[in-house]
Amino acid sequence: MFEIIYQDIEQKEEYEEVIKKVLKYCYKEENIESSNMEITITLTTPENIRKINREYRNIDKATDVLSFPMFEKDELDKKIKEKDFEHEDILGDIIISIEKVEEQAKEYGHSFERELSYMVVHGFYHLMGYDHIKEEDKKIMRPKEEKILNDLKIVRN
Repeated sequence: MFEIIYQDIEQKEEYEEVIKKVLKYCYKEENIESSNMEITITLTTPENIRKINREYRNIDKATDVLSFPMFEKDELDKKIKEKDFEHEDILGDIIISIEKVEEQAKEYGHSFERELSYMVVHGFYHLMGYDHIKEEDKKIMRPKEEKILNDLKIVRN
């Protein structure tokens, strides 16, 4: 289902427990728990995420989370509808800056678990083909994210 890679940060069981719990529920919510869809999650530093952002998006700044989906939304929707899960497919990559997660948790006044969970859910929905650039797209993506977090009782403090 997923692989966690640590890039220049300390490995912690706490991270893995949060990621596992959240992704398991995301897969269930989107009816892909019986799929062979793989996600790679890289936990890294602001410097590394800045390099990746610059290289792949031509944006020379650190960010909190990056997502690199392997499917277009309509292609993925068709796969899910037809339960075309015979082959092992890569859903995509999520890259998270752990330092940014810590900063934002303090800034927004909620727990590290809440912020990391949000980053995972947010990245997952980008892999599923959702976006938030246009307001009408945001109105679809945000409620999906909030439902996952609320269902898991990972709420803002």
